[in-house]
Amino acid sequence: MRATRAPLAAAVGTAALLALSPQAPATAMPLTPDSPTAPTSPTSANDAPADYYKDAEGKTGPELKSALHGIIEKSDALSYDQVWDALKATDKDPDNSSNVVLLYSGRSQSADDNGGGADQWNREHVWAKSHGDFGTATGPGTDIHHLRPTDVSVNSTRGNKDFDEGGGEVEEAPGNHTDDDSFEPRDAVKGDVARMVLYMAVRYEGEDSFPDLEPNDKVDNGSAPAMGRLSVLKKWNEQDPPDAFEKRRNDVIYDQFQHNRNPFVDHPEWVDAIWS
Repeated sequence: MRATRAPLAAAVGTAALLALSPQAPATAMPLTPDSPTAPTSPTSANDAPADYYKDAEGKTGPELKSALHGIIEKSDALSYDQVWDALKATDKDPDNSSNVVLLYSGRSQSADDNGGGADQWNREHVWAKSHGDFGTATGPGTDIHHLRPTDVSVNSTRGNKDFDEGGGEVEEAPGNHTDDDSFEPRDAVKGDVARMVLYMAVRYEGEDSFPDLEPNDKVDNGSAPAMGRLSVLKKWNEQDPPDAFEKRRNDVIYDQFQHNRNPFVDHPEWVDAIWS
């Protein structure tokens, strides 16, 4: 068993953003400039507002995880259709503003070439949506902190496998490997994958009818609300620290869409502080 990147873009498309209801996650209200969850001031490049993490200061372990959950759960949501346009902004190729960069293959592809056809790009749930059976419902199913553009067939190859090391190389995405029950992304995005998975474990704690998502140290988790392999994800977080593309992506999501951040992009050291 086996267990890049440009200045902030303007918001894309004409679809209105949806505000996530704390009691009915599938029902949303239009997002307006006066939304209580909208940021009160713009972030600096690749940085969180000075007081964003104040409630997490000095904490470790479960207390840190709980504090971060309280911070990042204050977010707005998109519909699954709106995710298409959001990804065109969050994953824009810094060398070609008409393209997006695909997560696993690293290929730059026309942002408008999305869909379900061969060699098009589609929406990959890095935390597989069957792990917790949340599907594409507004909330975890549409959270763009873990949704990324990927080649259709490579997305299919990954399927709902857990993350681990080993296996045969993926023909359409060299540098990625897979076997029957796990998937290993290319080196340049290993840390990205780890921080997305661990963000989901902090953001979704079994409230508002969402599943309680947790990492564990195994693969073949099936429909359980679990994703592995934690020990490997922790290693990847250290081996591949956040780069400019990942930091910019975090800023775009905060400034333009969900108005919450992935704390492990801002503070990758918090991974070990929580899961020691």
